[in-house]
Amino acid sequence: MRSSTRLAVRAGAVLLAASLAVPVMAPAIALARGAPDSFADLAEKLLPGVVNISSSQTVAARGDRQGPEVPMFPPGSPFEQFFRDFLDRNRPSPSPGQRGDRSPQTPPRKMQSLGSGFIIDSAGIVVTNNHVIEGADEITVTLQDNTSLKATLIGRDERTDIAVLKVTPEKPLASVNFGDSDRSRVGDWVLAIGNPFGLGGSVTAGIVSARGRDIQQGPYDNFIQTDAAINRGNSGGPLFNMDGDVIGINTAIYSPSGGSIGIGFSIPSNIAKTVVAQLRDFGRAKRGWLGVKIQQVTPDIAESMGLKEPSGALVASVEDGGPAATAKLRGGDIILKFDGQDVKEMRTLPRIVAETAIGRDVPVTIWRDGREVTLSAKVGELPDDQKVASAAPDKPTPPAATELSDLGLKLAPITPDARDRFQLGQDQKGVLITDVASGSPASDRGLKPGDVIVEVQQQEVTTPAEVVDRVARVRKTDRRSVLMLIQGQDGPRWVPLSLTPDNKRQPG
Repeated sequence: MRSSTRLAVRAGAVLLAASLAVPVMAPAIALARGAPDSFADLAEKLLPGVVNISSSQTVAARGDRQGPEVPMFPPGSPFEQFFRDFLDRNRPSPSPGQRGDRSPQTPPRKMQSLGSGFIIDSAGIVVTNNHVIEGADEITVTLQDNTSLKATLIGRDERTDIAVLKVTPEKPLASVNFGDSDRSRVGDWVLAIGNPFGLGGSVTAGIVSARGRDIQQGPYDNFIQTDAAINRGNSGGPLFNMDGDVIGINTAIYSPSGGSIGIGFSIPSNIAKTVVAQLRDFGRAKRGWLGVKIQQVTPDIAESMGLKEPSGALVASVEDGGPAATAKLRGGDIILKFDGQDVKEMRTLPRIVAETAIGRDVPVTIWRDGREVTLSAKVGELPDDQKVASAAPDKPTPPAATELSDLGLKLAPITPDARDRFQLGQDQKGVLITDVASGSPASDRGLKPGDVIVEVQQQEVTTPAEVVDRVARVRKTDRRSVLMLIQGQDGPRWVPLSLTPDNKRQPG
């Protein structure tokens, strides 16, 4: 009965459309491509280009580790802790006069690791993960026919976890090619080939589960996620599309047990092949550099700066003498586009800049003073990281303070005594925060004594009175928050403080 009713309704719709002479558009139907009958032909073609990589490292043995070693178990396994406790209880005690943490009779020992890689040049160029060979004294590459070749390191890049090796074969080797990872779509079939658990060449199949994953492994995270089984030892192996092209380097998994649960991550080939080319040419990766510290544009920040939606990367500070300083960028600018590419969120900017050719002049579209402005910046080369950290004293004695009670702040000028108490630089300018009220807007945003207010609403402040005046002006515009540039122990950052009706009373 139900079936005939549905047919009648469809027929009626067709007759009605015909009588009105209105063309009927067939509904769009998404058709899924069927799975291949077999991956065997593709796997047979690709396997010779994938290699096993073993590396060894000599480490000094500790006296407290004499005797049997703990068997290998997945991290967090109850058996791991059981065996460790048992063996620790039964290790020999140090002899009288011998240091407990080191035995002079204990010789150095070899640590071995296993991983995967793939050949990109028949002359013997092999790509793998940096963590597979990091710290290795010796590296051995084993081909599918079990031929073992000693490898030398051409170059490695910690930021993207990529390394390039060289072997010297007696004859040209089978190789594989990089493909275009940007063309891969969620749902596409993929093959992962590698050396899980040191068993030898193994093939697994799955699909692209997601793209653009940020797993907090580095500043350039843009991983492909796949459910093709990836386990220990698969690191450095290739992820293939159905054309037999490498679209990713298998690098990490999410797993509570140490084994595959269907959440694996691969470095996209379009990132990898640029890094690999630089490692082959220079022995290191050369990246573009702008010279800014940035932070996320939150809805509060966007509202306080008159931006319709929270997008782009907010410039917290500009490095002196860097490309951004030369291009006249300044703190408080929001970078909306770089070299014609949209910067939808903060984390996309470092990757876009890094992939830009060094020395190029590129347009940079920013949001400044309530409108879009386009500047030109010449991309520099990313220098080595330089990190300076300092610790604030436990309980500094605050100087005399001006209170902004509705924001939860007490403020004071920066005096020589305050510089010593809060370990501020001699060139530090602004207004010192001496106290933050619990549960206040300032406390909610993580402000603390010793932080310095450098700007309010993108205008420099040098006295507590100027801060009070700038906040009062913002209140008159009916904005929901006031934006402050705060210099803290971790560097400058922009902080929006709420000006909701509950705290729009005058300072007291």
